[in-house]
Amino acid sequence: MTREREVVVLGAGMHPWGKWGRNFVEYGITAAQAALADAGLDWRDIQYVAGADTIRNGYPGFVAGATFAQALGWTGARVSSSYAACASGSQAIANARANILAGLVDVALVVGADAAPKGFFAPVGGDRPDDPDWVRFHVLGATNPTYFGLYARRRIDLYGATVEDFAKVKVKNAKNGLHNPNARYKKAFTLEDVAASPVVADPLRLMDICATSDGAAAVVLCSKEFAAKRTTNPVRISAVSTVTPTFPSAVIEMPDIATDSSAAVQPNDLSFRASLAHAAYEEAGLGPEDLSLAEVYDLSTALELDWIEDLAICGRGEAEKLLRDGATEVTGRIPVNASGGLGSFGEAVPAQAIAQVCELTWQLRGQAGARQVANAKVGITANQGLFGHGSSIIVTR
Repeated sequence: MTREREVVVLGAGMHPWGKWGRNFVEYGITAAQAALADAGLDWRDIQYVAGADTIRNGYPGFVAGATFAQALGWTGARVSSSYAACASGSQAIANARANILAGLVDVALVVGADAAPKGFFAPVGGDRPDDPDWVRFHVLGATNPTYFGLYARRRIDLYGATVEDFAKVKVKNAKNGLHNPNARYKKAFTLEDVAASPVVADPLRLMDICATSDGAAAVVLCSKEFAAKRTTNPVRISAVSTVTPTFPSAVIEMPDIATDSSAAVQPNDLSFRASLAHAAYEEAGLGPEDLSLAEVYDLSTALELDWIEDLAICGRGEAEKLLRDGATEVTGRIPVNASGGLGSFGEAVPAQAIAQVCELTWQLRGQAGARQVANAKVGITANQGLFGHGSSIIVTR
């Protein structure tokens, strides 16, 4: 990718994750104001507002871009709202970035926030038998932890992973989250702590699965020219991948019940998640060997190991060795989830892809404190939403 097609992350901000019992708009505005302050800008400087939608917070959540723009104060800025489940934040980033690259605006604000219910996420909006997410809940009885457990069992059967490996991921990420002021859980865990927690979806225990949370994240994006007047050490977004799967899938995935096989293409040798990373590397002109760190979508501890391989950081079945050797620690060769990951934050659905970019921004600036990765220059994110949505974003210095 040429530098002409890069945009700069001028500001990053978050509202801490937790269970605060307040409206999602309040969280989003807090994050937005923090990102604006970090960028050294006034709200009136923003020309475009990209909101990541939350479908659990009524109509304002469905039009999040306009909701946040109204709460900050109408200024005539362009606006968009995006929904892609857990990839909503990356879709919002992609929208803002596209407008900047098209020359329509110079500076944009991207915001995602959620006020999540307690317990497992359930489909909203009544009976929707044409929705594969609704179908897997009601026909298959497969809540999210159920398929997390299936993926974990697959790693055990194919690669010899152990429940202790999964627990080691929790211990590592909790240690990182302990040093993150925005994390919900700031507590160290031992392997024994994880083993003592109740089984939720065999082989996964409670401490292996992320919670649901309130929280928010925001970034200010701008053109190179706009940034040149305000920073001498820019952090850049060098790629945003939002590719869809091929059909049929080359590897075992959850069934895509609504896929139209008449539009099928020949599968490649990459899974959906690996395809996301491949497209990001191709766009940025980089490879896994260039990475300083990765922020991945650890809905469960076992899924972090899958993502490490999907990002081509190692070969299939080799993620456990990286973990056991300490390579994915903050001080290791390729730190993974230096932020503490979703295990330390929980899911605030539309905010989490944006929060990953916030973390990479702080890491590449050298502002991550006790969880700082030494000499961080290139970071990658990985996130998967529903129904063919996903994302991988590469941030560079």
